[in-house]
Amino acid sequence: MTYQAPVNDIMFALKIAADLGPSIESGVYPALDIDTIEAVISEAGKFGGDVLAPLRWIGDRTGSKLADGAVTTAPGFRDAYRQFTDAGWNALPGPEAFGGQGLPEIVASAVCEIWNSSNMGFALCPLLTQGAIHALEVGGSDALKSIYLPNLVAGRWTGTMNLTEPHAGSDLSALRTKAVRDTGGNYRITGTKIFISYGEHDLAENIIHLVLARLSDAPPGTHGISLFLVPKFLVNDDGSLGARNDVVCAGIEHKLGIHASPTCVMKFGENDGAVGYLIGEENHGLATMFVMMNAARLAVGMQGVAVAESATQQAMQFAKDRTQGHGVSAATAHMSPIIEHADVRRMLLSMKSQTQAARMICFATARAHDAANTATDKASRRVALHRTALLTPIAKAYATDVGVDVASLGIQVHGGVGYVEETGAAQHLRDARILPIYEGTNGIQAIDLVTRKLPLDDGNVVNGYLVELAKIAAEVRASNRPDLGRTGDRLAEAIRDLQAATEWMVDAVRNNQPSALAGATPYLRLFSVTAGAAYLAKGAIQSETGASAVSLARFYAENILTQSHGLAEAITTGAESVLVEYEAEVFA
Repeated sequence: MTYQAPVNDIMFALKIAADLGPSIESGVYPALDIDTIEAVISEAGKFGGDVLAPLRWIGDRTGSKLADGAVTTAPGFRDAYRQFTDAGWNALPGPEAFGGQGLPEIVASAVCEIWNSSNMGFALCPLLTQGAIHALEVGGSDALKSIYLPNLVAGRWTGTMNLTEPHAGSDLSALRTKAVRDTGGNYRITGTKIFISYGEHDLAENIIHLVLARLSDAPPGTHGISLFLVPKFLVNDDGSLGARNDVVCAGIEHKLGIHASPTCVMKFGENDGAVGYLIGEENHGLATMFVMMNAARLAVGMQGVAVAESATQQAMQFAKDRTQGHGVSAATAHMSPIIEHADVRRMLLSMKSQTQAARMICFATARAHDAANTATDKASRRVALHRTALLTPIAKAYATDVGVDVASLGIQVHGGVGYVEETGAAQHLRDARILPIYEGTNGIQAIDLVTRKLPLDDGNVVNGYLVELAKIAAEVRASNRPDLGRTGDRLAEAIRDLQAATEWMVDAVRNNQPSALAGATPYLRLFSVTAGAAYLAKGAIQSETGASAVSLARFYAENILTQSHGLAEAITTGAESVLVEYEAEVFA
């Protein structure tokens, strides 16, 4: 089926969750207006639908190929990338000082959804380049910025993130890649990195690797990690490309999904050592890399929204076209479109409401990020940074879980033909399955939430957010709208569950951390579904168009939010069953 960018849903989510109108009026988005933002998103939708979406199936079937150290991307990808950069899409969020358009995170997130809904295998390349740009902005020297940022912003060069090593996985303290100071004041990098998306490809003329490595005299653990810029081709003094650096792609991973994206094994320094340039200070590289990772975590959350949107669109169209049996309101003997069957309607409403809830959480996170960037005083910036920190693990984990769940439901709506690759429904699930894993598994996001984010400002950050959610619930209940059913009651109950679970969790983090860790994932889920329900409900009572927003908010509250009490029970009473010393055969 043809992908159509959900411009109306995106704009509605921005207006509700990102408070777009008031944010523009308050100066968070200077020189921008709603019409301009909608125009950008609409044009992105056209590009995604016309150029990128037709290549999704081709990329999945063909994949990227490695031969003699060079990677060839799927047919059509090089031309699509040229069109992408020529149209200025790569430069959209880039810093204006280096040729970018400087558009805010809410716009970058919205178009990120469109690129990934259209073709996630393609979209991973510019996504990582944006992360590299962020890291260089924060930690790069003026000399590195002047050479690399204009080319990265324009898309002539692309960026990668090199963290993972075969023996270490998520444990960065165990990395072994080495950096040695050379006589010219730079460094020589040796080591192997795995799972490097677009580590080698034929889309751009140079690839800029950001690599975590350890100096020989560095302290142990994560405190001894440095960050280096390692280009595929060295750059001459006049800005032209010089000799090939000592970095090669040794293999491409054979993956469940995103086949178009070359996920590479990268070897640095097989000969004399790859030339690298320090970003930031020695032994302080992880902090700069986390700038890139945090930006990527929100982007990965948007990928979850994107896959969910594509799967929902396809399932919705199939359910309207496919006839089978007789629906509950069938008036004739003819077979009904399956969208008239109650269980199919339940699945479709679940898909659409969860997609919009996840979208709203991500946009709320993006808005906090923008508020931090434009704050004019330290106090406001601190508040916005704390809100960004609180919501980022929620956005990443919930939206990617939704991506998997919704893609799976999409197959179910299709029935048996959904399990057949030719329909394309299965690709959504295969592509989505990596999202809860990379850029920090969702379990790591949950641990980050409960151990680092709940204690922010002595708990005032999370408590302030819960107060905001409670105000929304009060407004919904005060509206006394029959069409919202029990939305207000369900939301108020979930917020009470979340408040009680938060109090328990804060105490457990201080006094019984194993129990806190055992309950971290259900806590993140409770937080997520409650926040998602609140944004949907806020949209329902503020909607000028009415029916769709109300229907989704009510369905979500009465069918998905009902899990809140069970999640709260799992958080506060389930730890013992996780931590008890089981007999060995339980895990046999």
